Amino acid sequence: MILAIETSCDETSVAVLDGRRILSNVLYSQIKHHRQYGGVVPELASRLHAEKIDQILVRAMEEAEVGFSDLTHIAVTIGPGLEGALLVGMTAANMLSKALNIPLVPVNHLHGHIYAAESEFDLRFPSLICLASGGHTMIIRMKENLQFEVVANTMDDACGECFDKVARMLNLGYPGGPKIEALAKEGQINIDFPHPIKKKANAFSFSGLKTAVLTKVNDSQPEEFPNIAASIQHRIATVLSHKIRLASETCDVAQLVLCGGVFANQYIRSHILSEVPIEDVVIPSPKLCTD
Repeated sequence: MILAIETSCDETSVAVLDGRRILSNVLYSQIKHHRQYGGVVPELASRLHAEKIDQILVRAMEEAEVGFSDLTHIAVTIGPGLEGALLVGMTAANMLSKALNIPLVPVNHLHGHIYAAESEFDLRFPSLICLASGGHTMIIRMKENLQFEVVANTMDDACGECFDKVARMLNLGYPGGPKIEALAKEGQINIDFPHPIKKKANAFSFSGLKTAVLTKVNDSQPEEFPNIAASIQHRIATVLSHKIRLASETCDVAQLVLCGGVFANQYIRSHILSEVPIEDVVIPSPKLCTD
């Protein structure tokens, strides 16, 4: 019986799991507090985590209908993430572990994204993993349980960060991913944004895409913004699917796992499912793609 705490960025989340079964998963989002700044303010995030962690923890225990004496382990995200925000979760977890005299399990944030899929699917090895979020864009080969080999990583920005910056250029607000997805439904894919480092199998790059979008925005009228949103969303989807195909050609793949906040985007999920030649593709539910 595991109590799990996550405070790596702008979401305070506490879950209770009975093995792989999620008994409760309570989340407090700080979006409304950071929206006016156009992105996450680290100091503000840390303070809000400290203010909310106790009540989120109590709610998670109540919804799971378990007591502290039922717990056998405390798990907590230790990074990567915002240093101050992580410290709030680690302090709470450490205090609970010592008070209850049960083991404290440190969890890598990226491993958490990957294993979120296991609450809904059986993982098969060797698996190919595409992890796309606000801070990371990676392709990973998992040979066996917890045996990871990075196949491709970003050279500069993550695709989720690209979504946020483009949303700011289009005056859509924060967070950018859902705003771009909503606006894209009103537009056409009629702008051929560049496909960065297309022939390089082991790397992503998204900084040039942001520059290309900024140039287009400066030359466009607001009525053209839906087409820009649809076209940049499509380009990011094609970049991800292309790199997954390249990676699948270099190694045996029993299963493809798509994880991280970017895969809450329904268009990107559908595009990759239609373009990637791997039969067994698993994607966590959108609510399990985020932190």
